Amino acid sequence: MERPRVLLVDDMPEMIEYFRELLKTDYYDLIGAAPNAAMGLRMAQETKPHIVLLDISMPGMNGIGRARRLRASGCSAAIVFVSSHDALATEAMKAGGSAFISKNLITSDLRVAIREALTGQSFVSVWPQGKP
Repeated sequence: MERPRVLLVDDMPEMIEYFRELLKTDYYDLIGAAPNAAMGLRMAQETKPHIVLLDISMPGMNGIGRARRLRASGCSAAIVFVSSHDALATEAMKAGGSAFISKNLITSDLRVAIREALTGQSFVSVWPQGKP
């Protein structure tokens, strides 16, 4: 069985490394990392990932805009959004997201969100209101 291919898109190198660390022991094939949304779109078209792990807040066009472009280009990858802006969860899902993870909950929710997205399910985790 083919291992699910994951493309990482985040403008912060330390986040890319954190995602790699969290997923390295799993059965995923990390096929690349893009430092911005434009490169992420090109890489997704070239590599045909199963999952695009996409940060929302990036310079230039944000992740939500790129998700719309991914969908318009025919990309069928499940898009898993990651953001510290929990208020954008609904907009992200409407833009074609399969999952939304609050950056505060990455450690506990990343693998769950990817598994759900790979089976066609939706997953949303946001930081509870009132938490620091």
